[in-house]
Amino acid sequence: MLRLFKWLLAAATVSTMLTACGGDDDDPAPMPTLAQAAQNGGFTALTAAATKAGLASTLADGSVSLTVFAPTNEAFTTLATQLGFTSADAMVTALPASTLAGILQYHVLGTRKAAADLAAGGATQATLYKFNGNATTLSLSFTGGVTIQDAALTTARVTTADVMASNGVIHAVDKVLVPPGLLNIVQMAQVNPTFDTLVAAVVKANLQGTLSGAGPFTVFAPTHDAFAAIASTVNGLSTQQLTNVLTYHVLGSEVLSANIPFGTPVTTVLGQSLVINAGTPPTITDSSATPARIVAVDVRASNGVIHVVDKVLIPNPL
Repeated sequence: MLRLFKWLLAAATVSTMLTACGGDDDDPAPMPTLAQAAQNGGFTALTAAATKAGLASTLADGSVSLTVFAPTNEAFTTLATQLGFTSADAMVTALPASTLAGILQYHVLGTRKAAADLAAGGATQATLYKFNGNATTLSLSFTGGVTIQDAALTTARVTTADVMASNGVIHAVDKVLVPPGLLNIVQMAQVNPTFDTLVAAVVKANLQGTLSGAGPFTVFAPTHDAFAAIASTVNGLSTQQLTNVLTYHVLGSEVLSANIPFGTPVTTVLGQSLVINAGTPPTITDSSATPARIVAVDVRASNGVIHVVDKVLIPNPL
């Protein structure tokens, strides 16, 4: 009996030691890198774009600490559709690696910022993407969640925040953020639903090739509501008249808002002039009695600039 007791005591001691020493299974798994977190989170389009752009190694680099606004697969699919591609995969395949790199860098902040840090840091955040040698910024709003406005004047919403990684943090967003200076004027209009009627008119007039060309151009871009206000007139225009109307909105050079010659007639691509008037907001005088208001300026494209107007400009004659 004594021998059995000693054996049971020894067995219990060994069991206790094994339990104490065998805790490896209970150790927390190592935190993934940003690259691994993106892959684990199902951001396959983002991962494919980062690989082609040569940025996958950056997201896997343990020496960095970054914030990534990660578009969902659905966000990439939406952008692909807007730009005329059949799928996100087709878009990633077609776009140059440098373009993809610029788009992705526009989604990255140079430091780790959780949601609370973003809120504390203010409405403007500097990205890793540079345009004309200068750092670009994103405009954030924290009313009713976190939203982000990009250079195309469109808004993304953070759908999942604070996906932590060993070298940073991911915030999932429902839209691909479009940076300045990478897409051409037609593409910048395509990615903003505000310009859906304008894009349709440009295609109907077969001007998309011209406005996608080298330029540079300045386009006074009427909104969807501006076209809707004169829908019956626009629908009655011939193709040549529609072409005249659209080219009346285009200057054959890039004129940023800081360089607008207020009060001086400027000649459009149509050959007719218009006058831009100083004010808050500035207005444009065309052949009609009602001026157009410039409601947003300096949407920078790779081949020029867009200024947004709230009225369709009418030349005389058509």
